[in-house]
Amino acid sequence: MTRAAWLVAVIAVAGLGAAVHAGLQAAPGAGDPLGEMTGGQTTVHANGKNAFSFPAANLTDEERTRFVIGNSFFKRNWVEAPASTTARDGLGPHFLARSCAGCHLFDGRGEPPPWRKGLSDEQPLALLIRLSVPGTDAHGGPRHEAVYGDQFNTAANQNVKPEGEVVMRWKPLGGRFADGSRYTLQQPHYELRSLGYGPLDPKTLMSPRIAPQIIGVGLLESIAEQDIVANAANQAAQPGPIKGQPNRVWDAFAGREMLGRFGWKANVATLAHQTAGAFHGDIGITSRHFPAETCTPAQKDCLAAPNGSNDAQPEIEDETLEQVVFYQATVAPPARRDVREPQVLQGQRLFAQARCAVCHRPSYKTAEGPFPRLTSRALQGQTIWPYTDLLLHDMGDALADGRPDFLANGRQWKTPPLWGIGLIRDVNGHTRLMHDGRANGVLEAILWHGGEAEASKQQVLQMKKPERDALVRFVESL
Repeated sequence: MTRAAWLVAVIAVAGLGAAVHAGLQAAPGAGDPLGEMTGGQTTVHANGKNAFSFPAANLTDEERTRFVIGNSFFKRNWVEAPASTTARDGLGPHFLARSCAGCHLFDGRGEPPPWRKGLSDEQPLALLIRLSVPGTDAHGGPRHEAVYGDQFNTAANQNVKPEGEVVMRWKPLGGRFADGSRYTLQQPHYELRSLGYGPLDPKTLMSPRIAPQIIGVGLLESIAEQDIVANAANQAAQPGPIKGQPNRVWDAFAGREMLGRFGWKANVATLAHQTAGAFHGDIGITSRHFPAETCTPAQKDCLAAPNGSNDAQPEIEDETLEQVVFYQATVAPPARRDVREPQVLQGQRLFAQARCAVCHRPSYKTAEGPFPRLTSRALQGQTIWPYTDLLLHDMGDALADGRPDFLANGRQWKTPPLWGIGLIRDVNGHTRLMHDGRANGVLEAILWHGGEAEASKQQVLQMKKPERDALVRFVESL
């Protein structure tokens, strides 16, 4: 991006920056025994559709400007090259969305299509289907499918065929609580059809992933590695089935193996890698660390597209990419709500009693992130309440995707953070949870737990409705 284009971007978003600054208020209070200040001094009081879109409350004015610039590139659509708007061209040739916000709408959470008569023909924009075949790549990660690569892209530039369509089928699964109350879960099944480049390898492994909300991800990156490793050691020393494991993954920015923190299987170590990887895979934008287009040798029309060659310069410059990384790193988690309500406090006790807090560890004190120049010192030394151990856990047969990802096996998933979960309805208009959005609300998400979490689920199945309501109310207060 040229310096002139950079100045244009600054001017264009200056008004937005002033509005964001005026709309913030740091959460009050020095002590925080109930975890109201979810992100320490970064926390903001926010609700409504923009609850996940505010900068950390303790950023400097200069950092707020940087935040707004990154926000601009996160939300704006990219276009096919060549184009007159050279600062934002390079889309495709294959892609899932035209912008980061296309999947993370309002910086929030994606959802799969609704179930109607068991079949949905709507294309799930914010649902990513990972692909691989048995074996590993040069860095120990999943081995790409030869024709379609490492993910299935449902959109393409002109004169390029999309890779195909994703069809979801829903199967109802019934059950009941100990008090006789019935429930119905919806189990998704996935089919890739209208394949643009012939059949998939018969050994192809598929794994669905919904785009999560991005609040507090810079704070998660700032948790000391030793604290995450200690979570695994502490669980190993305790009786019972809960034995979380850290993932170890290759990071393109660090050029080495690191502890995984992001992605549904903790298959990404840093926000820088996550952001550049998403630009590359989801939007088709190359960068210095991901310089090759995603066209495979079998996709001749993709290779022949104007930007399908792997010889071109990176389509996003380091400076622009770093602003997008900074933006995501400094999106603030909103403060908790109703923390002293009796029902919420009852739910908090039940959460601990069911041993949910073993995996969903409530609190940490942050340290320095791996790339200080891509984030803010404002994130350091904060007592935060994300409710995650960032470890992999065997979640049982019902949730298994059968697809390994670095050290994660086909039954393991990372414990997702719970902060902000009660605001997803306000931001995105739905309550779909889990890695593929199969659970409609907190209680259904709990009922999908198995494997290491089976005993916790069984405790919830024994609860009476007022107790279940209290448990859900607590989680939705986070």
